[in-house]
Formats: sequence, C-alpha cells, structure tokens
Amino acid sequence: MKKVLTIAGSDSGGGAGIQADLKAITVLGGYGMSVLTALTAQNTVGVQGVHPVPPDFVRLQMDSVLSDIGADAAKTGMLATAEIVRTVAERIREFRVELLVVDPVMMAKSGDPLLEEDAREALIGDLLPLARIVTPNLPEAQVLSGLTIQDLQGMKEAARRIYKLGPRFVLIKGGHLEGRAVDLLYDGRDFQTFDAPRLPQRNTHGTGCTFSAALATLLAQGFPIKEAAARAKSFITLAIAHGLEIGSGHGPTNPYAHIQRWVKRAEHLRQLGEALERLSSLPLGHLIPEVRSNLGFALPGATGPEEVAAVPGRISQIGRRILICREPAFGASRHIARVILAAMNHDPALRSAMNIRYSREVIHLCSSLGLRAASFDRSEEPPDVKQREGSTLEWGTHRALERADGPVDLVYDRGEMGKEPMVRILGRTPQEVVEKVRRIGEALS
Repeated sequence: MKKVLTIAGSDSGGGAGIQADLKAITVLGGYGMSVLTALTAQNTVGVQGVHPVPPDFVRLQMDSVLSDIGADAAKTGMLATAEIVRTVAERIREFRVELLVVDPVMMAKSGDPLLEEDAREALIGDLLPLARIVTPNLPEAQVLSGLTIQDLQGMKEAARRIYKLGPRFVLIKGGHLEGRAVDLLYDGRDFQTFDAPRLPQRNTHGTGCTFSAALATLLAQGFPIKEAAARAKSFITLAIAHGLEIGSGHGPTNPYAHIQRWVKRAEHLRQLGEALERLSSLPLGHLIPEVRSNLGFALPGATGPEEVAAVPGRISQIGRRILICREPAFGASRHIARVILAAMNHDPALRSAMNIRYSREVIHLCSSLGLRAASFDRSEEPPDVKQREGSTLEWGTHRALERADGPVDLVYDRGEMGKEPMVRILGRTPQEVVEKVRRIGEALS
C-alpha cells in the first residue's frame, strides 16, 4: 500500500481539505497521512473562520511523518500564509519528496479567500519549482499566469507561463468554461486534453481537493502522469455525478461513488447476463442485422463507453437461433454505448438498448404494438460529425429524441450508401429491451 501525505487545511464540514483528501486516498487504495496547515470553521454555505497553524508546528508534523513513515507522494492544498508555504517547501526539499502535487488553493467554493496575498509570491517562488505537477483551476491559473482565460487557447498560453515557474507538468482544470469540462495537461512541449460531460450538479464542494488527492495517489501507485491524470479525471467526474445533497449550499462531491460503482458493476453484469440468456432462448435470429447486434446496459449516470456493459464481439445468429459466444463486459461495444449515452442525456432512465434489423414492416409492427418510434436522416448529418469516427450514432440518437413528441421506445434510420439501415430498441433495463424485441419478433413471424 502506497503512502500519500496531504498537507492542507481542515474543513469542519468534511467536504474539502484533508477530510476530502483522506477519503479519496483511502478509496483508491492508498495509506493517507496528514499535516494540518489551518483550521477552518466551514460548511456548505461558506467559511466562517480561519485559524492558521503556527509554522513551527507545521514543520513538526512534517518531520514526524516523513522521518518515520515517509511518503511515496504528497499533495498540498490550503497553505494559508507565506510562512507556512515556505516551511512546507523547506521540508519537502529536506526530505526529498519527489512526487509532489501542488493544488494552489486560493479561494473556497463560496468565494472566501484561503490564501493571503503575500503567500502567493511564496507559492510561486518557493513551492512551484518543487512540484511534479501543479493543478490550478481557471481563476487560480489566471492569478499564476497573469492572463485572462476565456477558451482553450487561453488555457494553453497560461500553461506555458505557469510551466516557466518551475513545475514539471501543468494541469489546468477547465471546469469554469462553457461546454464540456476540459482539462489541459502541458509537459513543456506537448498538450493533452481530458474532457468529460458537464454535469448539471450543484454539489461540487471539494472538487479540486479530491482531484489532486486522487492524482497524488495514482502517481504514488506508479501510473505515468498522463494515465494518472486521465484516471483522476474519471474519478472526480464520478464523484461529482454522485455529489451529496448535504447542507443548504454547495454539497460535497462523493469519493465513495468509486466504490459504489464497482458494487453496481457486478449487479449490472448479472442483470445483463440474465437478459442475454433469455434472448438466446428465443427464436429471434431473423431480427439480427447483417452487421450483427448488441445489447448494452449502462451504469446510472454513465459518462463514457467504459461504463456501459455489452457483449464482446457482438450477437450473431444461425437461422432463427441467437448466438452469444462471450460473457458481457464493460466497454465491450462503443457503438451501442453511444446510443445509450445519447438516450440518457434525454432521459437518464433509458440505460439499455439493442440494435435490430430495419424494415418498413418492422416499423409498422412496432406502431401496431404501441411502441413509439423516432427517426433520423443520415443525409442531414453535419460534415464535421460525419468525419469523427463513431459520432453518427450519438448525433442521430440526439436528433431523433430532440424531435420526438414524448417518450420513445425505438430510434431508427434508413441508412445510406455503405451504411445498413437500423432500428435501436430503447429501455430502462435489458430485460425490458429483450421483452420489446420478443414482441416485435413474434409479431413479425
């Protein structure tokens, strides 16, 4: 078990600071240790008071931990004063802590200041040159770079300037911009972006603390910077998606969602396996298209194909017999995953889908069975979407559902040159989808 030290302030409300850090370190399998730099009287509404820890006692805490236990990685958060910043930098140098993540905390979610003005100079001059990676959000990146950031190009220029201050890597978090939540990593030569859907979630207290603690833990465990950043991004996205409705202000993110997710994965695979067993017992091979089929099932709040379970290698047939040759797995089909994820953007309950053969007769039968249909025309697809591999299904599902008048059971298109026409059956569970497919297949027979 890798040892991870958090050097940060205490949040009496438990949503940020060392409390959030230790939760993230623990659920990711690290051994968490802490050095307190400040006590705060804090809740989801704001910061009611700050009491910095005397620098000598910060030094004593660091000496106690690092001289005996040591640290495979460390992270800094709220450092409050210039004296504390310099003390922390001095001990990091003394104990040669190589993997240091600097989260340059300057302000609470509520807008309350957490770093004194003169401490910023110490942060820039004494601590950043020791950092393996610094993780500012947009307001912090603006302070460190002296730039106003309004887009990705602005983030890149800010990253270049911050890199010159001494850290080995710069990761600017773009959560304050419009559109998708895009983070930018810079190594002094190349840029890499990590993006995730922007979540309509107000409970985001402790986001930066949780992210940097996750990043430090993953680096301690030996992941390269780029992979650690990608994994930390997925971790915090999930924690935000399942933020906790606590207090009357901004509730905290939920690091434990990472553990809950693994429990749910096993249950979802079981449900999908049962639905596939039912499907394979039915004489529905005539509904399998030439490109074959798949049945997918997404976790609640899924944000990417890796959180959608399906059949590796797809579903095939011999005559009327359905052939399913492999056990379901997460991330097995990006095609059906894109359909499901697009459907979930319109109705989060629509977490399952299966593609079947298209014909006018199938569409007519669906209508007679009371199944509500929506469609899209591939000829209307924008050129930039068509050029992106796999984007058609996401665009088409969105297009069909946006135009639909009420709930939808299936989305279809009539294909185009080189693209087989297709019907996608939607449902809340794979059992529900299989039941709809069974009704269609029996009516078609």
